[in-house]
Amino acid sequence: MNMRNQWPVLPIVAGLASGLLTGCGTQTGGSDGDGTAVVLGMSDDVLATDPASGYDPGSWMLFNNVFQSLLSFPNGGTEPEPDAAKECSFTDQQAKTYRCTLKDGLKFSNGDDLTSEDVKFSFDRMLKINDDSGPALMFPMLDEVETPDAKTVVFKLKVPDATFPSKIASGAGSIVDHQEYDADGLREDGGAVGSGPYELASFDDDQAVFTVNDSYKGSAGDTRNQGVTLKFFGGDQKALKKALLDGDIDIAYRGLTATDIADIQQSTGDTGAEVVEGSSAEVQHLVFNTDDPVAGKLGVRRAIAHLIDREALIRDVYQGTADPLYSIVPAGIAGHNTAFFDRYGAHPSRAKAAAALQDEGITGKVKLTLWSTPTRYGPATDQELKAIAAQLNASGLFAADVESVPFDQYEKDIAAGKYGVYVKGWVPDYPDADNFTAPFFGDGNVLGNNYANSTITGTLIPRTAAQSDRSATDDDYAELQDIVADELPVLPLWQAKQYAVVSENAYGLENCLDASTVFRFWELSKS
Repeated sequence: MNMRNQWPVLPIVAGLASGLLTGCGTQTGGSDGDGTAVVLGMSDDVLATDPASGYDPGSWMLFNNVFQSLLSFPNGGTEPEPDAAKECSFTDQQAKTYRCTLKDGLKFSNGDDLTSEDVKFSFDRMLKINDDSGPALMFPMLDEVETPDAKTVVFKLKVPDATFPSKIASGAGSIVDHQEYDADGLREDGGAVGSGPYELASFDDDQAVFTVNDSYKGSAGDTRNQGVTLKFFGGDQKALKKALLDGDIDIAYRGLTATDIADIQQSTGDTGAEVVEGSSAEVQHLVFNTDDPVAGKLGVRRAIAHLIDREALIRDVYQGTADPLYSIVPAGIAGHNTAFFDRYGAHPSRAKAAAALQDEGITGKVKLTLWSTPTRYGPATDQELKAIAAQLNASGLFAADVESVPFDQYEKDIAAGKYGVYVKGWVPDYPDADNFTAPFFGDGNVLGNNYANSTITGTLIPRTAAQSDRSATDDDYAELQDIVADELPVLPLWQAKQYAVVSENAYGLENCLDASTVFRFWELSKS
């Protein structure tokens, strides 16, 4: 259900939303487990333990389990419900003043009281530090945070933003203890003090150990385990698969290749492991630097759009573990359309690609390098880019090759404008079309591709952000996606399905894989 269907916006009240939303699955095997610790493995790194810095899937997994936000997303839900807050609501018709009242008796894991001072401190600190790798970029609309009393927080916004509740329900809304964190700098000791369901007991290059926070008071309820150990495999998919099959970990998440998943699915009875599939709003795009001498030419971009065969990529590279994506807003998110399907079709057309190049005055083969990074956007990214280059070259219209560089260098080179065509993946911060458009096409976009469109930045993004009835934004998002399909600063490739593999004695994973992207440690159990 959408709780913003009409004005006034209904307050988000503890106990209300949870009674209207159901979880996304039932306990596998019908067991609640025996309350022992669960061992989880993944190939992603956790790049930060400080919420003012991390903006990657691994770090947000830590934030969502160690810290509380005022609001959070329930199992299977896309509307936030109270967590540290008892209730929250806009208090004006312009969606520029958002007021939250905290629950009674909130404490951090170290015993310190959690008050409105900590909430204000957390947001002020994040914005002041403004770390390049942090979530401050999500809050350009935030003017100031007021604290009338110890239990009341009032957010004053510069411009209307009806998606503000979803933003503060994400990892970006993590509340830190003002007595434990420096207001001017990041925490660098690898520690974390929050008020979420878990404490971070230890953190190093190999693993993070989480223990249950007995002081927790929030929407997650009781945990189904006595702790979680998160083991890092540093992009080594073979080692991750082996650890699962050898019984060294209970769950493998984010890192198994499509081939590994297919193999395990086919041999479930032999391995005792089970593949669990969930919904996902993770997407991947080709990005075009519009200032590049080659990719900056619209005819080149349109020719590429006419030649890429998404179905073949998903079949040959991803073994069916993704779906073709023909829009900026993925399926399952309100505002989704099929602008790229309508404009370029589902099947390659050499004739249309050749016509696009001819319109640009290009007669010879287009020399092009596709830039990749080997693990950040999935273990098959390099293979995928090579397959795309092969599709382009098979047309006889392109002479494309692929270069792959480590992620740190990759980001620096993109910022310096060195790449013409490169790949970017996106795991949403919150499940709303705003999060698939404003970061990509708004002011200071995260793609680094020098694209700007005044209709998008001046009209469509502000108007959709101000609309409290999210279903009323569909026409504007359709127009935005049609503009992007025509001008092609990016080309959507695929929308992921979420997969994880569990051993035969681990349960609850189906409650961790949904469009909110929140991986809920407290739902996991082991018998």
